Amino acid sequence: MGTSLTPQFWEMFAVLLVAAVGVTFVAMVALDALAVRLLRRRVHRSPTAASPRPVTVDHRMPVGH
Repeated sequence: MGTSLTPQFWEMFAVLLVAAVGVTFVAMVALDALAVRLLRRRVHRSPTAASPRPVTVDHRMPVGH
């Protein structure tokens, strides 16, 4: 039993396809903006939080020498 695809079907298909593309585009833009914001926040952190500890030199003689 074959059914023919009516003009109403194609109209609804086109509407749903455009809606799906629109939702996908909006979600992509929102996630991209979030990623950029997180990267900028990570770059702008203060360098004092990640500064290494000062290196101390041990001038003691090892035992046995």
